[in-house]
Amino acid sequence: MTTSELTLPPTAEVKRERRRVMGAGKQLHAGPVTYVVLVLFALVSLAPLVWTAIAASRTDHRLAETPPPLWFGGNLFKNLQAAWDQAGLGTAMLNSLVVAGTITVSTVLFATLAGFAFAKLRFRFSGLLLLLTIGTMMIPPQLAVVPLYLWMSDFGWSNQLQTVILPSLVTAFGTFFMRQYLVQALPTELIEAARMDGASSLRVVWHVVFPAARPAMAVLGLLTFVFAWNDFLWPIIALNQQNPTVQVALNSLGTGYVPDQAVIMAGALLGTLPLLIAFLLFGKQIVGGIMQGAIKG
Repeated sequence: MTTSELTLPPTAEVKRERRRVMGAGKQLHAGPVTYVVLVLFALVSLAPLVWTAIAASRTDHRLAETPPPLWFGGNLFKNLQAAWDQAGLGTAMLNSLVVAGTITVSTVLFATLAGFAFAKLRFRFSGLLLLLTIGTMMIPPQLAVVPLYLWMSDFGWSNQLQTVILPSLVTAFGTFFMRQYLVQALPTELIEAARMDGASSLRVVWHVVFPAARPAMAVLGLLTFVFAWNDFLWPIIALNQQNPTVQVALNSLGTGYVPDQAVIMAGALLGTLPLLIAFLLFGKQIVGGIMQGAIKG
């Protein structure tokens, strides 16, 4: 009997590998049920935004009628102008851009560095420090409002933007998020190879850690920007109407004996537009970065 006649049955691992190779060239196609579900989810997600735009294009009297309007009216630009002037959204937009941009850049940078340290570096009490970092996420932010306000008042920073920026320069969630990503996405061998080539710690971070962490940094940056832009609790306490962020400025639209709901909706629409623009401009790059990180992982 020759060796060619000695054929052993393929193992389960070989069978799985064959199925993987055979299915690699096939493209999955969505069925009609998938499209129906996706369309329903899209409609439900867009409904609040569409209603805000419809309400912003109507008059306050028409919004109070029954049934409510289901299509756009002709007062959109008039209400947008009224909301812009009444709330002083020019200054507020600039302030929110400074606050959200600074917080986003700082959080992504520091969270990536801290996440890399917890994921790949060995130092004493690293597990305890990580546990304490995660534990801070369990403390309600409302408990820190009074001591934080007293602290900022001692610095003489009342009604100034640094009062809002400083407490949010880095977050425990961002650190934990980057740590969990870098544990899997950044091979230890790659860091050791860079060390053997004589790379300093700064070069390792710049040329090894940051490229590997880019997909997660993009996601964390978008989440941080959205959270900082929409934050209301601390800015309404720390700032006033002379130097507001967008959310603080929009709060002034609800004052008065009979608030104009159409103008309020127009202001909310203006406050949402920068976030929509950010998603339209950077959404594809962020999704592409996530997919690239998933393939490499």
